[in-house]
Amino acid sequence: MRVLRLGLLLALASGLLALCIYITGVSDFYGGYRLSDDDLDALRSLQSQFQKCVKANGLGLEAVSGKSICEVALSFPPDTVSKWKDPKSGELEGLSFDFNLCEAVATWEQVRNSTTILTREFLDALPNGWEDYAWRRINKGIQLNQCENKTLCKEKLSLVLPQTPPYFPRQFDRCAVIGNSGDLLKTRFGKEIDDYDVVIRENGAPIQNYTDYVGKKSSFRLLNRGSAKALDKVVELDETRKEALIIKTTIHDIMSKMIRELPIKNPVYLMLGASFGSAAKGTGLKALEFALSICESVDMYGFTVDPGYKEWTRYFSESRQGHTPLHGRAYYQMMECLGLIKIHSPMRAVPNRVVKWLPSHSLIRAARIASEKVLRRAGAASFDPLAACSIVKKQIKRSSRGLSSLRKSAIDHKRYVRGTTMYPLEHSPGHGLLCTVPAD
Repeated sequence: MRVLRLGLLLALASGLLALCIYITGVSDFYGGYRLSDDDLDALRSLQSQFQKCVKANGLGLEAVSGKSICEVALSFPPDTVSKWKDPKSGELEGLSFDFNLCEAVATWEQVRNSTTILTREFLDALPNGWEDYAWRRINKGIQLNQCENKTLCKEKLSLVLPQTPPYFPRQFDRCAVIGNSGDLLKTRFGKEIDDYDVVIRENGAPIQNYTDYVGKKSSFRLLNRGSAKALDKVVELDETRKEALIIKTTIHDIMSKMIRELPIKNPVYLMLGASFGSAAKGTGLKALEFALSICESVDMYGFTVDPGYKEWTRYFSESRQGHTPLHGRAYYQMMECLGLIKIHSPMRAVPNRVVKWLPSHSLIRAARIASEKVLRRAGAASFDPLAACSIVKKQIKRSSRGLSSLRKSAIDHKRYVRGTTMYPLEHSPGHGLLCTVPAD
């Protein structure tokens, strides 16, 4: 009898505990990290501010909370015309997209503190870096999955592989990333774009004959595989021949041959990028990632098609199918309402436009700390900036520019991380960084 009573009491206790968890909507334990009341308040405040921001700035988009404290759905008005079809299923692109604010805040904060350029020191520090990873950046052939000849590997990568990062977090102040949308022809943004400290363009987007709309300044150009194979044509778009070219995908022997045999004097680097899971994909997102890794503030032009669009277009060519334009626009709106970027388009062309209901820096910082706990990120709940380093290697030599030549924000960052260079571990979102620390 006593055993039955004890069992009944245990069952009731378990039921009450489960009920408490259900009522609060979230357990205050995440993989060993305890969420404080301040953590929960930060995530709730982020949800509230985010929804207000989307309503005020999203041009018809609406944000609604999901099942958890981190989840949110961004929905387009029901009369939105969906044009893009999935090439496999043939289904039209949907009008609602689910995002995880905790994942976005934590991942983008990591991007802002990391370098996105592949270097020799990264390959030297990465376990099996030369034997495995480096070869995948040269070619994706079935029989070329390992770099059995390290000398050959180094030779093929030598032209695009600096010893240490050529760019640093917060090295530049105001940066503009220019997409290729046909919407650029609706507003003369040229002079406005040329006022930025740094301008980043994509693939083979031309400047000549379009300067009134897209400006003429160009500091960096992010290239996909197709554009990299036509590197000789891409460099002709830059009259100064000083535009740095960032290759976001596999390097090909044909590109290496062009660099060696043609007069390509532009700096050429490979991009080492973070993993965004199921986020909007494409060169545009990687261009924003690169910008956020080196710039204090980032504005974007020519990425979105405003409400009422008929089809996805380029400003310099005929209409094209494009890829998930609504998903992309929703993702960029999420980025704006997290304070990462500022969107400029024909319907957002007001000079010095203020993004309403933008979360404060202190709220974003508090939400990031809580998000890292929720996601069980490496180094969560630690105030040590190096806590997220899952691989740590001492630097043998460091031949970077002196601190005196950098902006104050960049100097402050380097001092905060104690001179450490942080690299994202590809295909391993949130599970730490590879960090090279100064030798004693």
